[in-house]
Amino acid sequence: MRKLLAILLLVSFVFAFSACSDGKEDSSKSASGKQTLTVGFDKDFPPMGFVGDDGSYVGFDLDLAAEVAKRLDMELKLQPIAWASKDMELNSGNIDCIWNGFTKTGREEQYTWTEAYMNNNQVVVVNKDSNINTFEDLEGKKIAVQDESSALKAIDKNEDFKNSIGTMVKTPDNLAALMELETGAVDAVVMDECVAIFTIEQQNKNFRILEEVVGKEEFGVGFKLGNTELRDKVEATLKEMAQDGTLAQISNKWFGKDVTTIGK
Repeated sequence: MRKLLAILLLVSFVFAFSACSDGKEDSSKSASGKQTLTVGFDKDFPPMGFVGDDGSYVGFDLDLAAEVAKRLDMELKLQPIAWASKDMELNSGNIDCIWNGFTKTGREEQYTWTEAYMNNNQVVVVNKDSNINTFEDLEGKKIAVQDESSALKAIDKNEDFKNSIGTMVKTPDNLAALMELETGAVDAVVMDECVAIFTIEQQNKNFRILEEVVGKEEFGVGFKLGNTELRDKVEATLKEMAQDGTLAQISNKWFGKDVTTIGK
């Protein structure tokens, strides 16, 4: 009798556990039942990802992510993040990848990366009427740079440049750095060339870019270290988009030319 009661209790426990499990929604799936692709990005990083005039998130990288998600039959979730908190967001599972002008150069061992899909430079931006024309003119000057950015890392690696400047102000994003420049609070900003060009040409800002570069780099999509399964799917899709011309089409929309490198 005791054995029978034990068996009945075990069966009841199994059924109860199954019922609870069936009622629990898979957090990696959307309401539609599709797997989600949650992309972490800096919403103040035009033209890669930013807030459009209608309040929606737009940008070159976000267009790429949307097309990749569509082809993989996944539901895209755009998750703006504080750039200084990107590692915490990724490692905690709040996002699946970092895709927003994310510099692969110098971080190759920290994340699982796609192949680089775009080249970029770290450049110096000054006001158009500034008397700063070369790096030598920056000696003792005050510059602004986004905290935890690849621009900051490029400065650290370029010792001659770093030792020549005076004061360095760290800002939460590039737009804040450019506001410091516009108001005259700093003499120059070190930032991504793609962002600088877009800001000057598309937003008619009264800035110019020095010819010398602080550092050269590549952009890739960064995943949590070891997440090769999702990386492989995204990378293969990007290469497919390169072959059928979709990458070039999206690039022309944002840059007026094909700046992509993957699958070439």
